[in-house]
Amino acid sequence: MEISAAELGELLNGEVVGDPSVRVHKLSKIEEGEQGALSFLANPKYEAFAYDTKASILIVNADFEPAKDIASTLIKVDDAYSSFAQIMEQLADRSRKSGVHPTAFVAESANVSEDAYIGPFCYVGEGVEVKAGTQLSAHVTIGDGSLVGKDTLIYAGVHVYHGCQVGDHCIIHAGTVIGSDGFGFVPQPDGRFKKVPQLGTVIIEDHVEIGANVTIDRGTMDATRICEGVKLDNLIQVAHNVEIGAHTVIAAQAGVSGSTKLGKHCMVGGQVGFVGHISIAAGSKINAQSGVAKSIKEPNKSWNGSPAFAFSENLRSKVYFKRLPELVKRIDELEKALAIHQNKK
Repeated sequence: MEISAAELGELLNGEVVGDPSVRVHKLSKIEEGEQGALSFLANPKYEAFAYDTKASILIVNADFEPAKDIASTLIKVDDAYSSFAQIMEQLADRSRKSGVHPTAFVAESANVSEDAYIGPFCYVGEGVEVKAGTQLSAHVTIGDGSLVGKDTLIYAGVHVYHGCQVGDHCIIHAGTVIGSDGFGFVPQPDGRFKKVPQLGTVIIEDHVEIGANVTIDRGTMDATRICEGVKLDNLIQVAHNVEIGAHTVIAAQAGVSGSTKLGKHCMVGGQVGFVGHISIAAGSKINAQSGVAKSIKEPNKSWNGSPAFAFSENLRSKVYFKRLPELVKRIDELEKALAIHQNKK
């Protein structure tokens, strides 16, 4: 990669402030910038580095006004972070391959696009369809009757069980399992648990990204559904019959119990747990380590704690909690004073 400030300005539809002919050939953090590097400033906490960085070009927000001179050429854009991400996406090394590796197994009844790639030691089962541009890394399993859409990237060691669907333009990271059995068992009179067959599927819609070592269980009879644009971090458990609404994001180590439905545009912090058979309103924001024990019906509201309740109320309760030793002491004193008063009667 080598590109000038003028070319970057045109690509990002930004305003170039400084030398338009200066060129860059690599990316860097603003605090580690050096000659020939492209960096960005989006968070005001890092503004101090802008005045000392050696980066040749800085992408900044359009409303950024330097407090003093900056040696770097600036490119002013509407959203510096998004623009830098756009550059990174274009530079990402995702070279497309095509064909089937000699060590891979592809069933005769599978329909694999000539433009797709099946990597070493992959298994593509009976009746599978793999569409154009999709890339399967080493040791990927696509179970019988499954569908993988176009331009989807599946990393090493991912296992998609039978009858599941993965949409277009998805990314699934290493070690993830899609379509494993839901946790369904019926208690028996003798204390044993009898397995309930899990006959449903998993449907993953377009533009979904799933982190490493995620498990998404198949529905009992219907589908577990991950809707368009959902982003799941690493180490997440999604149980059977769950639905995660479009463009919802969930951070690492969260768990969603069976038949729970999350609305669109929710934001879920790390280690959040949801009980089963509840619904979460669109736009809900659940802070890290919260436990959600009942449905949330009011949209676009923040929640915190275990059990989770409204964020503003949670903050007020923490103020009182900090004062708890003082309040207990005052209550003890009042009880002693009351006892003395009653004894004098």
